Amino acid sequence: MSFTKRVIAVVGATGAQGGGLVRAIAAHPNGAFRARAITRNVDSSAAKELRALGAEITFADLDDEASLRRAFEGAYGAYCVTFFWSHFSPERETAQARAMARAARAARVEHVIWSTIEDSRKWVPLSDDRMPTLRGKYKVPHSDAKGEADATFTALGVPTTFFHTSFYWENFLHLGMGPQRDGQGRLTLTLPIGTAKMPGIATEDIGRCAYGIFERGPEMIGQRLGVASDHLTGSELAAAFSAIAGEEVRYHAIDPEAYRRLDFPGADDLGNMFQFKRDFMADYCGLRDIARTRALNPNLRSFAAWLAENQSRFAFPPRV
Repeated sequence: MSFTKRVIAVVGATGAQGGGLVRAIAAHPNGAFRARAITRNVDSSAAKELRALGAEITFADLDDEASLRRAFEGAYGAYCVTFFWSHFSPERETAQARAMARAARAARVEHVIWSTIEDSRKWVPLSDDRMPTLRGKYKVPHSDAKGEADATFTALGVPTTFFHTSFYWENFLHLGMGPQRDGQGRLTLTLPIGTAKMPGIATEDIGRCAYGIFERGPEMIGQRLGVASDHLTGSELAAAFSAIAGEEVRYHAIDPEAYRRLDFPGADDLGNMFQFKRDFMADYCGLRDIARTRALNPNLRSFAAWLAENQSRFAFPPRV
């Protein structure tokens, strides 16, 4: 018996989270869904790769609500995500989230996954000087903007699962956060989290978890859940790196204030983010339950397993 597959419209399909979901859908050829990959550049090499997997490629721009409405038309579900680090504007991020919520309501999408993060101001008010206020109205701009947008999905009555991701393990590859040589020539992993545990997950596993949410359908609407494959301290992360580096990797617990002063764009935002995760570890880890994540994605990979798979991609700085 044949059946019509339900369309999942995937925002950011050529990016980390969205691409993982498109590939998860493609990995289940007999499943209930087919992917509509939404991108601003339908002719990019990444878009062509998704088309080869069987995805429908559709144009939309998050700054153009009409294009989003067209892209969502006829879709059963939509995966909605924003891209703060491409423009560094929390106001733009919130506006884009509102545009997606309005477009989803107009297109009568039956199940939306909104990729969000905690609004840290619910824990650290702007008047609280434990953490510096940034841009006059945020503590952690890139996450506060996402958390602030949650209310729009709720107010508009959009059937939404509020999906909290974790630190990407890929950040150790692409953002220069992996082990570096210190002044004594020792490999050192530097993070401002003290002795706290930090949840993390591979981006591909985020997509697989989102697939699991869509599979479960209406029972997930209205739920707020986070995903992680491990909750690890800086020392445990360093020990895992030691296993693939062929030498000891030491953990250096830098102070968040020192991290905020590092010379790269967004260092103050990330410094506050790490401090929030450190200071409110129980709440942050509590939402990101590993067992529940594995229930959504039975093939969930631990950090050690992910490192082993990606060992060849790490070029540890040689001794000088």
